Amino acid sequence: MSVAVKGSKRYRESLKAVEPEKVYEIAEGIGVIKAFKPAKFDETVELAIHLNIDPKKTEQLIRGSLALPKGIGKEKKVICFAEGTKADDARAAGAMEVGGEDLAKKVSTGWTDFDVAIATPESMKFVGKLGRVLGPQGKMPTPKAGTVTDDVKTAVAEFRAGKIEFRTDAGGNIHAPVGKRSFPNDSIQENVIALLDHVRASKPASVKGDFIAKAVLSLTMSPHVMINPGV
Repeated sequence: MSVAVKGSKRYRESLKAVEPEKVYEIAEGIGVIKAFKPAKFDETVELAIHLNIDPKKTEQLIRGSLALPKGIGKEKKVICFAEGTKADDARAAGAMEVGGEDLAKKVSTGWTDFDVAIATPESMKFVGKLGRVLGPQGKMPTPKAGTVTDDVKTAVAEFRAGKIEFRTDAGGNIHAPVGKRSFPNDSIQENVIALLDHVRASKPASVKGDFIAKAVLSLTMSPHVMINPGV
């Protein structure tokens, strides 16, 4: 009995170019996905990493941020919860909206038309109440992600330029953008290696053996290819 392959005609054609169960070296895997028939837009290159962790143990969960060496090809919309001179710094760095209690009230009504929220430690007295709005979208500022900081000028500038945030999901996976299809292959490879190295360096002491179990690359609308996470 044959099993139908789901997806568009373009997806099915791309799938034929992938060797099932093959683990590609990073450069080779990038070449495979770049050879897929392109979509009508500049697709994002996405890296998914499955970790050898127990997601039920909070001490094994990973969360962080990283300014990829070649960026991600997209400027992000950043807001900043800050007051006084730090608010001035955030505006100078390009934050689209800056404020304290007033901005928190605006967000509490459901306004979330931004990609990243930065906050000073002092402003968390307002921001801490926004968990129900920002939490489900992964936009709640946290020190671990580098989004609660006194250096708002640097944080706003880096996240605007494409600094990424990542965290493990309920299945122990991390999903993150690592560039655009239009990027040169070596730029994508540099970003992939940087993220793999950064995640590997975050290995909790309680995790034994290999930390990264599996890594796959894909485009926004393409099949994935497995890659060798060892670099």
